Amino acid sequence: MKKPDNETPALLIIDMVKDNFIESRNLPITPFALAIIQPLNTLIDVFRGQKWPVVFSTDAFHEDDFIFKGRMKPHSLSGTEGAEVVDTLDMQDDDLWQPKPRFSAFFNTGLGNWLRERGVSLCAVGGLATNVCVLTTVLDAICHDFKAVLLEDCSAASSKKVHEQTLDNYRRNALYPLLRVAKSTDLIAELL
Repeated sequence: MKKPDNETPALLIIDMVKDNFIESRNLPITPFALAIIQPLNTLIDVFRGQKWPVVFSTDAFHEDDFIFKGRMKPHSLSGTEGAEVVDTLDMQDDDLWQPKPRFSAFFNTGLGNWLRERGVSLCAVGGLATNVCVLTTVLDAICHDFKAVLLEDCSAASSKKVHEQTLDNYRRNALYPLLRVAKSTDLIAELL
């Protein structure tokens, strides 16, 4: 599929925060998160080379947030080092770093307007976790009238099984091709 001349993509990188990379915490997601650093950095380079927007959207929770009234423990707290983008990702000053109060990068952030101001029509989404924050961002992109690509090799979950099940749920969906799952290499070939 050839990229239409009037279509502009943006890369949305979700929750690649330092709290998820502290090996002493023994989080199940950490080894899977480490594995997507290289493909994300490759994609970042391509997007920057084309002058397409790159957005880092990160959790910025508060200790008394409603979401911590369940099993989830406080993490990625606003203003802490743990809520910052992991150093191994190539974030630069021209990129947008957008802390978010909930799971989706679109929830109470103004991201939709920011993307529209730059002529974006397609959101390529990767990061953590495939089945929660990446997925809610993909679905919200559609709700904000952007095409969305869930990047299968640039996303990770707490297990390979959960990651694959989430991808499988959206490989064939009623919104295709507005919402689709793709490898970053396939997306790059299509866009260029």
